This record gives sequence, C-alpha cells and structure tokens, in this order.
Amino acid sequence: MSIWWSLHLRRDAASVPLARRLLLGAMETAGVDPDISYDLSVALTEACANAVEHGGGAARGGFSEAYRVTAYLEGEKCRIEVADVGPGFPAVAGGRAHPPAHPAPYDAEHGRGLCLIQELADHVHIGNKPDRGGAVVSFDKILKWRKGAPLMAV
Repeated sequence: MSIWWSLHLRRDAASVPLARRLLLGAMETAGVDPDISYDLSVALTEACANAVEHGGGAARGGFSEAYRVTAYLEGEKCRIEVADVGPGFPAVAGGRAHPPAHPAPYDAEHGRGLCLIQELADHVHIGNKPDRGGAVVSFDKILKWRKGAPLMAV
C-alpha cells in the first residue's frame, strides 16, 4: 500500500491545523494506530509552525508566502517533509546546515519544536534545500496498524 499527498500552503497560522487534520484523516482512513497518528500529527504541527514563523524570504520575483507539506505512507513507514523558502538554518564548517542542538528551557515560549520532532519520530533530517534557499524538515516513523485496518501494508 502506498499513499502520498502534497500541499502548498500559505504561511498563515490557519494552515497548520489544516495540514494536521488532513494527516490525521488520512491515517485514520488507512487504519494507522491512533498513538502513531497522534505522534506524527504533533511533529507535523511543529514543523509547519516553524515554516509559518521562519519560512519567509525572497522568492522568484517577490516575497514567498507559502510552504510545502508532503506526506508518504509507504509500506510500514510514514515520511513527512515540510519545506519553506526562508533563510534556512545557519551553515557551519563545510557548508552544512546547523539547526539548534539544544532545546529551549521548559518554560520558554519558542525553541522546542525541532527537539520535539526528534523525540516523536524514528528518523529525522533537518537541513537546507540545496542551491535554492529554505529549510527542509523531514521525519519518518514506523507505522502500527489497527486490527482489521482497511489499507494495512501487506
């Protein structure tokens, strides 16, 4: 079984729950375990919130007000990617992106999203788009299925 979808969303706070609800609906319909769906939806919410807050920048011919969310349910795994056209993460030696390594204090209003994504997903890649500017956050999680799931991987 393979399902994928991609959204081109405005950098507006209202787009975040839309992406989350679409993911939850697709996973419920496919028969993914609710705990796995919830973890992925929280991680997606954090990635989208970062794109909304930090993902603006100069785009072809103007200022970008959009970001992209792509989700793949492939076999026993779900991969989600959120990409924007903002300034990306600062580069370190060798030109590689260097996202924040330490979470913010527990009472901080900002700065915990990427660490939360890393805790909720099985594999996380945080970096910059090559040659085009912008950040890309992608994460995978092994799926568990409800008993009798209609689209369970075979």
